[in-house]
Amino acid sequence: MGTRSVLIELPDTATVMAWHAHLSAHPLDAQIEVIAAARTLLFKAATRRGLDTALTALRALTPDDAAAGAHKRIDIDVVYNGEDLGAVAEHYGISTEALIDRHTSEDWLAAFGGFSPGFAYCTAAGSGWDTPRRASPRTKVPRGSVALAGPFSAVYPIDSPGGWQLLGSSPTPVWDLGEDPPNRISPGDEIRYRAVSEEITLSPATASAPASQPARPAATVTAVGLQALFQDRGRTGHGDTGVPTSGVLDRASARQANRIVGNRGDATVIECLFGGFGLRAETDLTLAVTGAEAPVTVGGQPAPLRTPLVVPAGESVEIGAPTHGIRSYLAVRGGFVTSEVLGSTATDTLSRLGPEPISAGQQLKVPVTPDVGAVGGPEPATLPEGNLTTAELRVVPGPRDDWCAPGELETLTSQVWKVSQESNRIALRLQAGEDGRPLRRAEDTGELASEGMVSGAIQVPPEGQPVLFLADHPVTGGYPVIATVIAEDLDLAAQLPPGAQVRFTVFETAADSAGDPP
Repeated sequence: MGTRSVLIELPDTATVMAWHAHLSAHPLDAQIEVIAAARTLLFKAATRRGLDTALTALRALTPDDAAAGAHKRIDIDVVYNGEDLGAVAEHYGISTEALIDRHTSEDWLAAFGGFSPGFAYCTAAGSGWDTPRRASPRTKVPRGSVALAGPFSAVYPIDSPGGWQLLGSSPTPVWDLGEDPPNRISPGDEIRYRAVSEEITLSPATASAPASQPARPAATVTAVGLQALFQDRGRTGHGDTGVPTSGVLDRASARQANRIVGNRGDATVIECLFGGFGLRAETDLTLAVTGAEAPVTVGGQPAPLRTPLVVPAGESVEIGAPTHGIRSYLAVRGGFVTSEVLGSTATDTLSRLGPEPISAGQQLKVPVTPDVGAVGGPEPATLPEGNLTTAELRVVPGPRDDWCAPGELETLTSQVWKVSQESNRIALRLQAGEDGRPLRRAEDTGELASEGMVSGAIQVPPEGQPVLFLADHPVTGGYPVIATVIAEDLDLAAQLPPGAQVRFTVFETAADSAGDPP
Protein backbone atom coordinates (compact mmCIF):
# COMPACT_ATOMS: atom_id res chain seq x y z
CA MET A 1 0.00 0.00 0.00
CA GLY A 2 2.06 2.90 -1.27
CA THR A 3 5.86 2.76 -1.02
CA ARG A 4 6.25 2.30 2.76
CA SER A 5 3.47 -0.09 3.79
CA VAL A 6 2.24 -3.54 2.83
CA LEU A 7 -1.16 -5.14 3.41
CA ILE A 8 -0.73 -8.79 4.37
CA GLU A 9 -3.70 -11.06 3.65
CA LEU A 10 -4.19 -13.88 6.15
CA PRO A 11 -6.73 -16.73 6.29
CA ASP A 12 -8.67 -15.70 9.41
CA THR A 13 -8.81 -13.41 12.44
CA ALA A 14 -6.96 -15.89 14.67
CA THR A 15 -3.98 -15.87 12.30
CA VAL A 16 -4.08 -12.07 12.14
CA MET A 17 -3.94 -11.93 15.94
CA ALA A 18 -0.97 -14.31 16.01
CA TRP A 19 0.96 -12.20 13.49
CA HIS A 20 0.06 -8.98 15.30
CA ALA A 21 1.19 -10.36 18.66
CA HIS A 22 4.48 -11.60 17.19
CA LEU A 23 5.37 -8.36 15.39
CA SER A 24 4.34 -6.27 18.40
CA ALA A 25 6.63 -8.34 20.63
CA HIS A 26 9.44 -8.64 18.06
CA PRO A 27 9.31 -5.53 15.81
CA LEU A 28 11.34 -5.61 12.61
CA ASP A 29 13.89 -2.97 11.69
CA ALA A 30 12.19 0.18 10.33
CA GLN A 31 8.80 -1.03 11.63
CA ILE A 32 6.57 1.88 12.68
CA GLU A 33 3.44 -0.05 13.61
CA VAL A 34 1.23 -2.96 12.62
CA ILE A 35 -2.55 -2.61 12.38
CA ALA A 36 -4.70 -5.72 12.61
CA ALA A 37 -8.10 -6.14 10.97
CA ALA A 38 -10.49 -9.00 10.29
CA ARG A 39 -8.36 -10.83 7.71
CA THR A 40 -5.43 -8.51 7.02
CA LEU A 41 -2.44 -6.99 8.77
CA LEU A 42 -1.07 -3.61 7.70
CA PHE A 43 2.70 -3.31 8.18
CA LYS A 44 4.09 0.25 8.15
CA ALA A 45 7.79 1.00 7.66
CA ALA A 46 9.71 4.26 8.03
CA THR A 47 11.30 4.13 4.55
CA ARG A 48 10.98 2.27 1.26
CA ARG A 49 14.34 0.59 1.85
CA GLY A 50 13.16 -0.45 5.30
CA LEU A 51 10.02 -1.96 3.77
CA ASP A 52 12.07 -3.89 1.19
CA THR A 53 14.16 -5.40 3.99
CA ALA A 54 11.07 -6.17 6.08
CA LEU A 55 9.34 -7.93 3.17
CA THR A 56 12.08 -10.56 3.12
CA ALA A 57 11.56 -11.23 6.83
CA LEU A 58 7.76 -11.19 6.53
CA ARG A 59 7.75 -13.79 3.76
CA ALA A 60 9.64 -16.18 6.04
CA LEU A 61 7.79 -15.30 9.26
CA THR A 62 6.30 -17.99 11.47
CA PRO A 63 4.56 -16.34 14.44
CA ASP A 64 5.78 -17.34 17.87
CA ASP A 65 2.89 -18.67 19.98
CA ALA A 66 4.59 -17.37 23.12
CA ALA A 67 4.54 -13.81 21.74
CA ALA A 68 0.88 -13.41 22.64
CA GLY A 69 1.87 -12.87 26.27
CA ALA A 70 -0.51 -12.34 29.17
CA HIS A 71 -3.96 -10.90 28.48
CA LYS A 72 -6.66 -9.58 30.77
CA ARG A 73 -10.11 -10.90 31.57
CA ILE A 74 -12.52 -7.96 31.52
CA ASP A 75 -16.14 -7.97 32.68
CA ILE A 76 -18.38 -5.41 30.97
CA ASP A 77 -21.59 -4.52 32.83
CA VAL A 78 -24.49 -3.86 30.45
CA VAL A 79 -27.99 -2.48 30.87
CA TYR A 80 -29.80 -4.23 28.00
CA ASN A 81 -32.12 -1.41 26.99
CA GLY A 82 -30.80 -0.63 23.50
CA GLU A 83 -33.01 0.72 20.74
CA ASP A 84 -32.21 -2.24 18.47
CA LEU A 85 -32.52 -5.04 21.03
CA GLY A 86 -35.90 -6.21 19.74
CA ALA A 87 -34.91 -6.01 16.07
CA VAL A 88 -31.74 -8.04 16.66
CA ALA A 89 -33.68 -10.68 18.62
CA GLU A 90 -36.15 -10.89 15.74
CA HIS A 91 -33.27 -11.29 13.27
CA TYR A 92 -32.06 -14.35 15.19
CA GLY A 93 -35.60 -15.66 15.72
CA ILE A 94 -35.40 -15.60 19.51
CA SER A 95 -36.80 -13.55 22.38
CA THR A 96 -34.96 -10.53 23.79
CA GLU A 97 -34.33 -12.51 26.98
CA ALA A 98 -32.74 -15.32 24.96
CA LEU A 99 -30.60 -12.82 23.05
CA ILE A 100 -29.34 -11.28 26.30
CA ASP A 101 -28.57 -14.75 27.65
CA ARG A 102 -26.69 -15.66 24.48
CA HIS A 103 -24.68 -12.42 24.48
CA THR A 104 -23.71 -12.75 28.16
CA SER A 105 -22.94 -16.48 27.94
CA GLU A 106 -20.53 -16.05 25.04
CA ASP A 107 -16.76 -15.90 25.47
CA TRP A 108 -15.62 -12.86 23.48
CA LEU A 109 -12.05 -12.10 22.42
CA ALA A 110 -10.74 -8.63 21.54
CA ALA A 111 -9.33 -9.16 18.06
CA PHE A 112 -8.25 -5.72 16.85
CA GLY A 113 -8.89 -2.00 17.21
CA GLY A 114 -10.00 0.65 14.75
CA PHE A 115 -12.84 2.99 13.78
CA SER A 116 -12.24 5.30 16.76
CA PRO A 117 -9.83 5.52 19.73
CA GLY A 118 -10.41 2.62 22.11
CA PHE A 119 -12.90 0.82 19.84
CA ALA A 120 -12.18 -2.93 20.08
CA TYR A 121 -13.68 -5.45 17.67
CA CYS A 122 -14.52 -8.53 19.76
CA THR A 123 -15.13 -11.93 18.18
CA ALA A 124 -17.09 -14.78 19.73
CA ALA A 125 -15.65 -18.17 20.58
CA GLY A 126 -18.87 -19.72 19.29
CA SER A 127 -20.13 -19.36 15.73
CA GLY A 128 -23.40 -18.06 14.38
CA TRP A 129 -23.09 -14.33 15.03
CA ASP A 130 -23.83 -12.38 11.85
CA THR A 131 -25.73 -9.22 12.69
CA PRO A 132 -26.63 -6.91 9.80
CA ARG A 133 -25.69 -3.26 10.14
CA ARG A 134 -28.43 -0.64 10.18
CA ALA A 135 -29.60 0.47 6.75
CA SER A 136 -29.24 4.09 7.92
CA PRO A 137 -26.34 4.77 10.33
CA ARG A 138 -26.99 7.02 13.32
CA THR A 139 -25.29 10.41 13.31
CA LYS A 140 -24.47 9.97 17.00
CA VAL A 141 -24.08 6.81 19.04
CA PRO A 142 -23.57 7.62 22.75
CA ARG A 143 -20.36 6.70 24.51
CA GLY A 144 -20.76 3.40 26.37
CA SER A 145 -23.22 1.89 23.89
CA VAL A 146 -22.89 -1.90 23.50
CA ALA A 147 -23.50 -3.03 19.94
CA LEU A 148 -23.33 -5.83 17.38
CA ALA A 149 -22.42 -5.86 13.68
CA GLY A 150 -21.43 -8.82 11.53
CA PRO A 151 -19.53 -11.32 13.72
CA PHE A 152 -18.38 -8.59 16.14
CA SER A 153 -19.46 -7.04 19.43
CA ALA A 154 -18.07 -3.78 20.81
CA VAL A 155 -18.49 -0.93 23.28
CA TYR A 156 -18.46 2.57 21.75
CA PRO A 157 -15.63 4.39 23.57
CA ILE A 158 -16.68 7.93 22.58
CA ASP A 159 -19.73 9.63 21.07
CA SER A 160 -19.51 8.97 17.34
CA PRO A 161 -21.56 8.14 14.25
CA GLY A 162 -22.24 4.45 13.77
CA GLY A 163 -24.30 1.85 11.98
CA TRP A 164 -24.07 -1.00 14.50
CA GLN A 165 -27.15 -2.44 16.23
CA LEU A 166 -27.46 -1.17 19.83
CA LEU A 167 -28.17 -3.76 22.53
CA GLY A 168 -27.68 -1.55 25.57
CA SER A 169 -25.26 0.68 27.46
CA SER A 170 -22.37 0.09 29.83
CA PRO A 171 -20.94 2.06 32.78
CA THR A 172 -17.55 0.43 32.18
CA PRO A 173 -15.30 3.07 30.53
CA VAL A 174 -13.19 1.60 27.74
CA TRP A 175 -11.30 4.79 26.81
CA ASP A 176 -9.96 7.38 29.27
CA LEU A 177 -6.98 9.62 28.57
CA GLY A 178 -6.47 9.96 32.32
CA GLU A 179 -5.38 6.31 32.43
CA ASP A 180 -2.16 4.72 31.19
CA PRO A 181 -2.79 3.19 28.74
CA PRO A 182 -6.04 4.97 27.89
CA ASN A 183 -7.58 1.91 26.19
CA ARG A 184 -9.08 -0.53 28.68
CA ILE A 185 -9.32 -3.32 26.08
CA SER A 186 -6.29 -4.53 24.11
CA PRO A 187 -6.05 -7.17 21.36
CA GLY A 188 -6.10 -10.63 22.93
CA ASP A 189 -8.10 -9.65 26.03
CA GLU A 190 -10.99 -11.92 27.06
CA ILE A 191 -14.34 -10.15 27.38
CA ARG A 192 -17.51 -11.23 29.18
CA TYR A 193 -20.67 -9.14 29.18
CA ARG A 194 -22.70 -9.10 32.40
CA ALA A 195 -26.35 -8.01 32.54
CA VAL A 196 -27.25 -5.42 35.19
CA SER A 197 -30.58 -3.73 35.79
CA GLU A 198 -29.62 -0.29 37.11
CA GLU A 199 -29.67 2.80 34.95
CA ILE A 200 -26.15 4.14 34.49
CA THR A 201 -24.30 7.38 33.98
CA LEU A 202 -20.73 7.48 32.75
CA SER A 203 -18.43 9.97 34.44
CA PRO A 204 -16.76 12.46 32.08
CA ALA A 205 -13.59 11.15 30.46
CA THR A 206 -10.31 13.02 30.73
CA ALA A 207 -9.92 15.23 27.65
CA SER A 208 -6.15 15.71 27.54
CA ALA A 209 -3.03 15.84 29.66
CA PRO A 210 -1.51 19.15 30.77
CA ALA A 211 1.51 20.60 29.02
CA SER A 212 4.65 18.53 29.57
CA GLN A 213 6.98 21.45 30.41
CA PRO A 214 6.93 24.79 32.24
CA ALA A 215 5.74 27.59 29.99
CA ARG A 216 5.42 31.37 29.92
CA PRO A 217 3.03 33.65 28.00
CA ALA A 218 4.33 34.73 24.60
CA ALA A 219 1.41 36.14 22.58
CA THR A 220 -2.34 36.62 22.41
CA VAL A 221 -4.36 35.45 19.40
CA THR A 222 -6.27 38.31 17.75
CA ALA A 223 -7.82 36.40 14.81
CA VAL A 224 -8.00 32.78 13.65
CA GLY A 225 -9.55 32.82 10.18
CA LEU A 226 -11.25 29.64 9.02
CA GLN A 227 -9.19 27.23 11.16
CA ALA A 228 -6.03 27.39 13.27
CA LEU A 229 -4.69 24.28 14.99
CA PHE A 230 -1.70 23.22 17.05
CA GLN A 231 0.19 20.47 15.22
CA ASP A 232 3.39 18.47 15.51
CA ARG A 233 4.50 15.21 13.87
CA GLY A 234 1.57 13.30 15.34
CA ARG A 235 0.93 10.12 17.33
CA THR A 236 2.79 7.34 15.58
CA GLY A 237 2.38 3.81 16.90
CA HIS A 238 -1.14 3.87 18.36
CA GLY A 239 -3.06 2.60 15.34
CA ASP A 240 -3.92 -0.74 16.93
CA THR A 241 -5.99 1.15 19.53
CA GLY A 242 -7.83 3.14 16.85
CA VAL A 243 -5.76 6.33 17.19
CA PRO A 244 -4.74 7.97 13.89
CA THR A 245 -1.30 9.53 13.47
CA SER A 246 -2.68 13.02 12.67
CA GLY A 247 -0.03 15.80 12.76
CA VAL A 248 0.90 18.52 10.27
CA LEU A 249 -0.36 17.97 6.72
CA ASP A 250 2.46 19.73 4.85
CA ARG A 251 5.41 18.26 6.72
CA ALA A 252 8.13 19.90 4.65
CA SER A 253 6.73 23.37 5.35
CA ALA A 254 6.37 22.69 9.09
CA ARG A 255 9.94 21.37 9.32
CA GLN A 256 11.15 24.41 7.41
CA ALA A 257 9.42 26.83 9.80
CA ASN A 258 11.00 25.11 12.79
CA ARG A 259 14.42 24.96 11.15
CA ILE A 260 14.41 28.69 10.39
CA VAL A 261 13.82 29.64 14.05
CA GLY A 262 16.26 27.03 15.40
CA ASN A 263 13.72 24.52 16.74
CA ARG A 264 13.76 20.74 16.58
CA GLY A 265 11.88 19.46 13.56
CA ASP A 266 9.05 18.07 15.70
CA ALA A 267 8.37 21.25 17.71
CA THR A 268 4.73 22.36 17.89
CA VAL A 269 3.62 24.85 15.23
CA ILE A 270 0.33 26.50 14.31
CA GLU A 271 -1.32 25.32 11.09
CA CYS A 272 -3.56 28.03 9.56
CA LEU A 273 -6.12 27.31 6.85
CA PHE A 274 -6.69 30.07 4.25
CA GLY A 275 -4.85 32.68 6.33
CA GLY A 276 -6.74 35.17 8.49
CA PHE A 277 -4.57 34.46 11.55
CA GLY A 278 -3.24 37.19 13.81
CA LEU A 279 -1.43 37.56 17.14
CA ARG A 280 -0.05 40.28 19.40
CA ALA A 281 3.36 39.62 20.95
CA GLU A 282 3.46 39.82 24.76
CA THR A 283 7.25 39.51 24.75
CA ASP A 284 9.98 39.78 22.11
CA LEU A 285 9.58 36.86 19.68
CA THR A 286 11.45 35.26 16.81
CA LEU A 287 9.11 33.50 14.41
CA ALA A 288 8.73 32.30 10.82
CA VAL A 289 5.82 31.69 8.46
CA THR A 290 6.07 29.04 5.73
CA GLY A 291 3.82 26.95 3.50
CA ALA A 292 1.25 28.77 1.39
CA GLU A 293 2.23 31.96 -0.42
CA ALA A 294 0.41 34.48 1.77
CA PRO A 295 1.06 38.11 2.75
CA VAL A 296 2.55 38.56 6.23
CA THR A 297 2.78 41.80 8.19
CA VAL A 298 4.65 42.65 11.39
CA GLY A 299 3.47 45.84 13.04
CA GLY A 300 1.47 46.61 9.90
CA GLN A 301 4.54 46.43 7.64
CA PRO A 302 5.06 43.71 5.00
CA ALA A 303 7.38 40.92 6.11
CA PRO A 304 8.94 38.09 4.08
CA LEU A 305 7.95 34.44 4.20
CA ARG A 306 10.43 31.67 5.09
CA THR A 307 12.67 34.14 6.94
CA PRO A 308 13.33 34.62 10.69
CA LEU A 309 11.24 37.58 11.86
CA VAL A 310 11.95 39.52 15.06
CA VAL A 311 8.70 40.75 16.61
CA PRO A 312 9.04 43.23 19.51
CA ALA A 313 6.65 42.99 22.45
CA GLY A 314 3.39 44.78 21.70
CA GLU A 315 3.61 44.39 17.92
CA SER A 316 1.10 42.43 15.85
CA VAL A 317 1.63 39.67 13.29
CA GLU A 318 -0.98 38.96 10.62
CA ILE A 319 -1.17 36.27 7.92
CA GLY A 320 -3.40 37.21 4.99
CA ALA A 321 -5.30 35.15 2.44
CA PRO A 322 -2.97 32.92 0.39
CA THR A 323 -2.56 33.24 -3.36
CA HIS A 324 -0.81 29.88 -3.77
CA GLY A 325 -1.56 26.92 -1.49
CA ILE A 326 -4.02 26.94 1.41
CA ARG A 327 -2.10 26.08 4.63
CA SER A 328 0.42 28.32 6.41
CA TYR A 329 2.73 27.21 9.22
CA LEU A 330 3.75 29.54 12.04
CA ALA A 331 6.70 28.55 14.22
CA VAL A 332 8.03 30.52 17.17
CA ARG A 333 11.50 30.06 18.62
CA GLY A 334 11.26 27.39 21.32
CA GLY A 335 8.01 25.96 19.94
CA PHE A 336 4.49 26.45 21.27
CA VAL A 337 3.56 24.74 24.53
CA THR A 338 0.08 23.25 24.86
CA SER A 339 -1.64 20.16 26.23
CA GLU A 340 -0.58 16.72 25.04
CA VAL A 341 -2.42 13.49 24.26
CA LEU A 342 -0.37 10.30 23.94
CA GLY A 343 2.82 12.32 23.71
CA SER A 344 1.65 14.65 20.93
CA THR A 345 0.17 18.15 20.73
CA ALA A 346 -1.53 17.46 17.38
CA THR A 347 -5.21 18.33 17.07
CA ASP A 348 -6.96 15.36 15.44
CA THR A 349 -10.16 16.63 13.84
CA LEU A 350 -11.63 13.15 13.28
CA SER A 351 -11.02 11.55 16.68
CA ARG A 352 -11.21 14.85 18.59
CA LEU A 353 -7.92 14.16 20.34
CA GLY A 354 -5.48 16.87 21.31
CA PRO A 355 -5.93 20.59 22.00
CA GLU A 356 -9.11 22.37 21.01
CA PRO A 357 -8.92 24.54 17.87
CA ILE A 358 -7.24 27.87 18.60
CA SER A 359 -9.64 30.74 19.31
CA ALA A 360 -9.40 34.53 19.30
CA GLY A 361 -8.25 35.86 22.68
CA GLN A 362 -6.34 32.66 23.50
CA GLN A 363 -2.95 33.04 25.14
CA LEU A 364 -0.05 31.32 23.38
CA LYS A 365 2.82 29.98 25.47
CA VAL A 366 6.45 29.02 24.88
CA PRO A 367 8.89 27.03 27.06
CA VAL A 368 10.54 28.70 30.03
CA THR A 369 13.75 26.90 29.04
CA PRO A 370 13.63 26.30 25.29
CA ASP A 371 15.62 23.57 23.54
CA VAL A 372 16.87 25.49 20.51
CA GLY A 373 19.77 25.79 18.10
CA ALA A 374 21.03 28.60 15.93
CA VAL A 375 18.49 30.72 14.06
CA GLY A 376 18.57 29.99 10.33
CA GLY A 377 18.39 32.27 7.33
CA PRO A 378 15.93 32.80 4.49
CA GLU A 379 14.98 29.65 2.58
CA PRO A 380 13.32 28.96 -0.80
CA ALA A 381 9.69 27.93 -1.18
CA THR A 382 8.74 24.29 -0.60
CA LEU A 383 5.75 24.49 -2.96
CA PRO A 384 6.21 24.12 -6.72
CA GLU A 385 6.29 27.30 -8.81
CA GLY A 386 3.12 28.52 -10.47
CA ASN A 387 -0.38 28.21 -9.11
CA LEU A 388 -1.91 25.08 -7.63
CA THR A 389 -5.02 24.99 -9.78
CA THR A 390 -3.55 21.86 -11.39
CA ALA A 391 -1.39 19.17 -9.83
CA GLU A 392 0.00 15.74 -10.61
CA LEU A 393 0.15 13.13 -7.85
CA ARG A 394 2.04 9.86 -8.21
CA VAL A 395 0.36 6.63 -7.11
CA VAL A 396 1.18 2.99 -6.51
CA PRO A 397 -1.70 0.77 -7.77
CA GLY A 398 -3.71 -1.34 -5.33
CA PRO A 399 -4.03 -3.14 -3.11
CA ARG A 400 -7.76 -3.42 -3.95
CA ASP A 401 -7.92 -2.26 -7.57
CA ASP A 402 -9.38 -5.71 -8.37
CA TRP A 403 -12.47 -4.69 -6.38
CA CYS A 404 -13.12 -2.08 -9.06
CA ALA A 405 -14.42 -2.86 -12.53
CA PRO A 406 -11.84 -3.89 -15.16
CA GLY A 407 -9.95 -0.89 -16.52
CA GLU A 408 -10.82 1.47 -13.66
CA LEU A 409 -7.18 2.02 -12.68
CA GLU A 410 -6.71 3.43 -16.18
CA THR A 411 -9.81 5.57 -15.67
CA LEU A 412 -8.30 6.92 -12.44
CA THR A 413 -5.05 7.88 -14.17
CA SER A 414 -6.41 9.06 -17.52
CA GLN A 415 -8.99 11.63 -16.48
CA VAL A 416 -8.97 14.85 -14.48
CA TRP A 417 -10.38 14.97 -10.93
CA LYS A 418 -11.54 18.11 -9.14
CA VAL A 419 -10.97 18.81 -5.43
CA SER A 420 -14.33 19.17 -3.69
CA GLN A 421 -15.38 21.88 -1.23
CA GLU A 422 -15.99 19.09 1.32
CA SER A 423 -12.26 18.32 1.57
CA ASN A 424 -10.59 18.71 4.97
CA ARG A 425 -7.75 17.32 7.10
CA ILE A 426 -9.32 13.86 6.96
CA ALA A 427 -9.39 13.54 3.18
CA LEU A 428 -9.38 15.21 -0.20
CA ARG A 429 -12.77 14.42 -1.69
CA LEU A 430 -12.56 14.30 -5.46
CA GLN A 431 -15.14 14.63 -8.21
CA ALA A 432 -14.88 13.58 -11.84
CA GLY A 433 -14.08 16.47 -14.18
CA GLU A 434 -16.38 17.70 -16.94
CA ASP A 435 -15.34 15.00 -19.41
CA GLY A 436 -14.93 12.26 -16.82
CA ARG A 437 -17.11 9.92 -14.80
CA PRO A 438 -17.06 8.30 -11.36
CA LEU A 439 -15.18 5.05 -10.88
CA ARG A 440 -17.13 1.81 -11.06
CA ARG A 441 -16.94 -0.92 -8.46
CA ALA A 442 -16.75 -4.56 -9.54
CA GLU A 443 -20.01 -6.48 -9.44
CA ASP A 444 -20.73 -9.36 -7.07
CA THR A 445 -17.69 -8.72 -4.88
CA GLY A 446 -19.69 -8.61 -1.65
CA GLU A 447 -18.66 -6.41 1.26
CA LEU A 448 -14.96 -5.76 1.89
CA ALA A 449 -13.98 -6.36 5.51
CA SER A 450 -12.43 -3.31 7.18
CA GLU A 451 -8.66 -3.17 6.91
CA GLY A 452 -5.81 -0.84 7.83
CA MET A 453 -5.43 2.48 6.00
CA VAL A 454 -2.52 4.84 5.33
CA SER A 455 -2.26 8.50 4.40
CA GLY A 456 -2.47 8.69 0.62
CA ALA A 457 -4.87 5.75 0.24
CA ILE A 458 -7.52 6.43 -2.44
CA GLN A 459 -10.77 4.76 -1.45
CA VAL A 460 -13.62 4.13 -3.87
CA PRO A 461 -17.00 4.45 -2.10
CA PRO A 462 -20.16 3.08 -3.74
CA GLU A 463 -20.89 6.34 -5.60
CA GLY A 464 -17.45 6.13 -7.25
CA GLN A 465 -16.04 9.57 -6.36
CA PRO A 466 -12.50 8.92 -4.98
CA VAL A 467 -11.53 9.86 -1.43
CA LEU A 468 -7.81 10.53 -0.83
CA PHE A 469 -6.93 10.07 2.84
CA LEU A 470 -4.83 12.70 4.64
CA ALA A 471 -3.35 12.76 8.16
CA ASP A 472 -6.59 12.62 10.20
CA HIS A 473 -7.96 9.60 8.31
CA PRO A 474 -9.54 6.68 10.21
CA VAL A 475 -7.19 3.84 11.13
CA THR A 476 -9.31 1.29 9.25
CA GLY A 477 -11.73 1.49 6.34
CA GLY A 478 -14.13 -0.75 4.47
CA TYR A 479 -14.04 0.70 0.93
CA PRO A 480 -11.57 -0.69 -1.62
CA VAL A 481 -8.31 1.23 -2.12
CA ILE A 482 -7.65 1.45 -5.86
CA ALA A 483 -4.23 3.13 -5.45
CA THR A 484 -2.11 5.01 -2.92
CA VAL A 485 -0.41 8.39 -3.39
CA ILE A 486 3.28 8.12 -2.53
CA ALA A 487 4.39 9.77 0.70
CA GLU A 488 6.57 12.31 -1.12
CA ASP A 489 3.51 13.87 -2.82
CA LEU A 490 1.27 14.23 0.24
CA ASP A 491 2.64 17.68 1.15
CA LEU A 492 1.47 18.92 -2.24
CA ALA A 493 -1.93 17.24 -1.80
CA ALA A 494 -2.35 19.10 1.51
CA GLN A 495 -1.99 22.47 -0.25
CA LEU A 496 -4.54 21.91 -3.03
CA PRO A 497 -7.50 24.33 -2.87
CA PRO A 498 -11.12 23.43 -3.66
CA GLY A 499 -11.60 23.40 -7.42
CA ALA A 500 -8.01 22.36 -8.16
CA GLN A 501 -7.65 19.78 -10.92
CA VAL A 502 -5.70 16.63 -10.11
CA ARG A 503 -4.17 14.01 -12.36
CA PHE A 504 -2.79 10.72 -11.06
CA THR A 505 0.20 8.99 -12.65
CA VAL A 506 1.54 5.52 -11.84
CA PHE A 507 4.80 5.62 -9.90
CA GLU A 508 7.08 3.13 -11.61
CA THR A 509 10.30 3.31 -9.58
CA ALA A 510 10.01 3.01 -5.80
CA ALA A 511 12.99 5.16 -4.85
CA ASP A 512 14.01 5.12 -1.22
CA SER A 513 13.14 8.13 0.88
CA ALA A 514 13.67 8.66 4.56
CA GLY A 515 11.36 10.04 7.18
CA ASP A 516 8.00 11.69 6.68
CA PRO A 517 5.20 10.86 6.44
CA PRO A 518 4.92 7.20 7.47
